[in-house]
Amino acid sequence: MNSVQISFNKSSNKFTCVINGNKFTTGKQDYIEYMYKKITGEKKTFEQIAGQKKESKAEQFNINERFEFVENLVEMIATGLQPSAVITGEGGLGKTYTVNKTLVAQGLKDLTDAGALEVGSTVNRRNSFTSVKGYSTPKGLYRTLYENKDSVVVFDDCDSILKDPVALNLLKSALDSYGKRIISWNAEAGFGRDDELPRSFEFKGRVIFISNLSQDKIDQAIRSRSMMVDLSMTEDQKIERMEVIAASDEFLPEFTTEYKRDALDLIRSLKEDAKEISLRTLISVTKIRASGNKNWKGMATYILCN
Repeated sequence: MNSVQISFNKSSNKFTCVINGNKFTTGKQDYIEYMYKKITGEKKTFEQIAGQKKESKAEQFNINERFEFVENLVEMIATGLQPSAVITGEGGLGKTYTVNKTLVAQGLKDLTDAGALEVGSTVNRRNSFTSVKGYSTPKGLYRTLYENKDSVVVFDDCDSILKDPVALNLLKSALDSYGKRIISWNAEAGFGRDDELPRSFEFKGRVIFISNLSQDKIDQAIRSRSMMVDLSMTEDQKIERMEVIAASDEFLPEFTTEYKRDALDLIRSLKEDAKEISLRTLISVTKIRASGNKNWKGMATYILCN
C-alpha cells in the first residue's frame, strides 16, 4: 500500500506532499498526479490520491507515542523476549539516540569501541551490544554476526545489507523464530584472510535495524521476522518531537532553556520554507541564538532557508 500525506498551506497557497517518503511542494494538483505516477507507477486523479489520506489505525498514534513504542521494543530485544526489530524513518530526529539510550538503560554495555575496554577485562556478551554503521559486504556481515553471536547487534544506516541478496539470506537465518538459528557460509570462495571463521555457527543474539528507508522498501522476509516501528513524520510532527527533546536536560545542556525555546519558535515559524527540519537544525539555530548576534533571527532564517 502506498503512503500518502498531503497538507495545504493557505498562506503560500501550496500543497506539501509526501508520497512513499518522497517529499515535494507544489501549487498544482496535476503535478501531484504526475509525481504520484512517477513514484508509484500508478495513474490516479488528485481526488483518488488525496482519498488515500484516510488515517490508518497505526497513524492514530502520535509521534511521541511511537518513540515510546521504540523504547518498549528495544527493551524486549535487550531482555531476549524478541530477536529482531526494525526502526524506520528519515534521519536526524533521534532514532539512534533512543535505541542506544534504551539499551544502556537496560544494563547492556556498549562494545562498539572495543578498544576502550581495559586489558584483561571480561564482558558478558549476552548483556552487551555493538553498533555497525555504513556499508557492509555479505562477508563483513557474516563476521559481525559471528563475533556478536550472543549479543545485540545494531545495524545503523546499513541499508546495503538490506538490499544484497546474499546478505539477506544470512539475515533470514539469524532472525528465524523457530528452533536453533544456524547461519552458514557455503560459497566456494571462502573468506580469504578471514578463513579462521567457521563455515556455520549458531546465532543466539538479537538484531536491531535502524534505517532511513521507508517500510515498503524493507525486504518482506525481514519484515515478517521482525517487529517494526515507523517514525516517518510530517513537519508538524517533527516539531512536536523536537519540543519533547528540547525540554530534556540531556539535550544541549550547555545552553539555556530560553535559547532552545527561542530556536524552536523560529523553526516553527519557518517550517514551510526551511530546507530541512531535524535535530541538526535545532542545534544549529540554538547555537546562533546563543552567539550574541543581535540579528540572530535573520542569520538563522538565512541558514535555514538557503
